[in-house]
Order: sequence, then structure tokens, then C-alpha cells
Amino acid sequence: MPRPLLIIQTGEAPEPILEKLGGFAHWFRASMRLRPEQVRVVRVDASEKLPKPKEVAGAVITGSGAMVTDRERWSEDTTAWLRNAMDAELPLFGVCYGHQLMAHAFGGTVGWLPGGREIGTQPIARNGRNDVLLDGMPTNFPAHTTHRQSVIEAPKGAQVLARSSADPHQILRYSSNAISTQFHPEFGVRAMRAYLRSREEALLEEGHDVIALEREVTATPEARALLRRFAQTALRR
Repeated sequence: MPRPLLIIQTGEAPEPILEKLGGFAHWFRASMRLRPEQVRVVRVDASEKLPKPKEVAGAVITGSGAMVTDRERWSEDTTAWLRNAMDAELPLFGVCYGHQLMAHAFGGTVGWLPGGREIGTQPIARNGRNDVLLDGMPTNFPAHTTHRQSVIEAPKGAQVLARSSADPHQILRYSSNAISTQFHPEFGVRAMRAYLRSREEALLEEGHDVIALEREVTATPEARALLRRFAQTALRR
């Protein structure tokens, strides 16, 4: 039987969004266009045990409302698992919290984004480096974002592949098998708008133009395709 792709779930969507749109595992599986039997979901934030890297074809690490800098036990245990998975050359793709956790695991620094929260559909700019997963993507493309912490310093030897105006580390490549994005390739338009509505009070207090942010939400097919290509490559190994 083929090995499944592991979804390491580090959190869940807020309850109102979860009720209307489903949860993180569903969003990732839909983005990767995988059948339920092709994935295995482990809720590490609920202390579920991770499998050995050799038991899965690859792993995707989700976003979370938690903060990497809090160094919670489940998070640090996942950090150790990621180091072992890297040594085993398991295909890895981190998103948002997963992006920051991978950077932390491999020697980078995570902290509060200096300019404050980044949220909404933002333009992402590639820096010109060639990369097998990004091959054929335009130099600039839109992606959905929502985060307050970020990778402040990339791990030694990691390649920075893309940035936004607020965050210089939107895509990091750690090795031929490991990559991560600060933006959310699994988000659809409805999810991005739902997050803007759920954060509206905080956004207004922070001085964001919520109406403009909602107006600027658009489809992000190039970003979304990254997860699909990663999954296809991992499952073919």
C-alpha cells in the first residue's frame, strides 16, 4: 500500500470559520487534490503522536494560532521530529507556523514581524533564484497572508526565494527536499475574507483599512499550485 502524505496539524481555524468552511486538514487536502486515503492527519497541538518519517511519503506542516516563540512542549517535540525527518530526506513543506517552525528547527530565528501584522492578499516577489518547485511561476504573484510572527533570520545555508513588502522571508528552501512559505497556499478566497472578518476589531485598532483589504482579496492560483506540485512529487517517490 502506498505511503500517505502526512499533514502535521498545529492548530485549527477559529470556530465560526470552521463551522462554515471546514478545517485546516480539509483545506490542505483540497489544495493538494488528494483523496482522504492518501493523507494521514496528526494533531500535534493535541499531543497526537507523529509516525516515523519512513512511514509517510512526505509531510506538510500547517499554520496555527500559537506562537513558535512560546516553545510549547508539543511544538518543540515537533521541532525534533522535523530534524529527524530532514536527516531522513523526507519531503517537507511548512506553511505559516509550519514555515516558522521549520526555520526554528534548522537554526533560524523567529520573532515578531517588525512592521506589525501582515494580512490579506499580498503581492509576492520571487528573487530570481531557480527552484524546481517554483519552475514556471511568474516573478510576481498574489498570495493570502495572516501572521504576526515571522522568520527574522533564515537558517544558515537556506535560500530565500521570495519576499513581500512586509516580510523578506516569504519562501525558504532548506534543502532539495524541504521548503516552506510564510503565506497560505491552502487558503481560498472565502477563507481569506473570513479571516479578515474574524480579525476586524483587532485590525481596526491597528489602523488597517479593512474595507480595502477585503476589496483586494483575489484568487491565488500560482500560490495554491505549490502545494499540489509538492504533493505529487512526494507521492511519486
